Amino acid sequence: MTLMDLKGFHFFKDRHGTPRCYHRASGAPIDLKKFPLGTIEFMAECARIVELGKAKEPKPGTLGLLVSAYKKSDAFKSLAPRTRGDYDRCFEYLRPISDTMLAEFDPPLVVGIRDKARSKLGPKWGNYVRTCLSLVFAWGRERGYIDTNPAAGIKTPKKAKGSPEANRPWSDAEREAAISGAHAYFKGPMAMMMFCGLDPGDVASLPRSALTDTHLDTRRGKTAEPVWFPLPAPARELLATAPRHAGTHLFPAPDGRALNYWALDRMWRPLRAKMEADGTAAPGLTLKGLRHTVAGILGELGWDGRAIADFLGQKTTAMGEFYSRRADKRRKINAVVLSLDEEVKRRTKKL
Repeated sequence: MTLMDLKGFHFFKDRHGTPRCYHRASGAPIDLKKFPLGTIEFMAECARIVELGKAKEPKPGTLGLLVSAYKKSDAFKSLAPRTRGDYDRCFEYLRPISDTMLAEFDPPLVVGIRDKARSKLGPKWGNYVRTCLSLVFAWGRERGYIDTNPAAGIKTPKKAKGSPEANRPWSDAEREAAISGAHAYFKGPMAMMMFCGLDPGDVASLPRSALTDTHLDTRRGKTAEPVWFPLPAPARELLATAPRHAGTHLFPAPDGRALNYWALDRMWRPLRAKMEADGTAAPGLTLKGLRHTVAGILGELGWDGRAIADFLGQKTTAMGEFYSRRADKRRKINAVVLSLDEEVKRRTKKL
């Protein structure tokens, strides 16, 4: 068998000239140092990956059957691509218990699944697993797959006191250090996150048509809400330095292909590590934190939750207020104190 006979596998060389290979359907890479091309070991590894990719039919009355039915439904297909991806990540995590009978699920079992996921994936994704279970159970209850929703009413554990905030805002110094040290291919995406408040996932999928010389015109991936505004000057300056390419996506990855979330993350991680090592950034920086940073700045300037939500492409003012909840209100409070001071002085003169 020649390599070209291995349908479903992609062979290429990266920008360093190193041979690479991955399984198209699952995205699983093959370690060519451990399994050299053309060897028996390589063929065996390909066969193993193909077998893993073969989906087995879920058993009747199980969680696997319910998830499979939900993923075929219009309710799932109508979700935004990013949301479907998040749900798929949860469903993949739940695959080992897919043969569990639906009749066995009760609140204590769901709590145990959630707590185990929190310890393995972190609090955010652990809670998201519980949310996905509740959503699927609710969908299944309406269609007769299950009598009740055993995940309904389970509360999200409170954060431990003193635990760091997720996606904390960046300081001005951290933003300047990131711009200075960023890879050329990272500067354009960073401009959209740092000065336009776009979510990293939305930046990675931006089409070229979303940007003109002066305006951003797009929609949020999760909410489908429109996002339109003139580009801030700092964003225009960074975008002017971005590498040119002929693709339909706005930003390319360093290997020349269209940017995606994982390529964005691969450029971000070494930059963050360098910034933490040289002391230009405190621990805890995330790309999502730039969205909170922009909202915080808008909050400091006195913009209300509706204006912030519209800028960020959120449907509700609650989300705008959530993103800007840590905004420094000193400017507003200073004005309040000054007005109070003036009024007290005025009244004192009458005494």
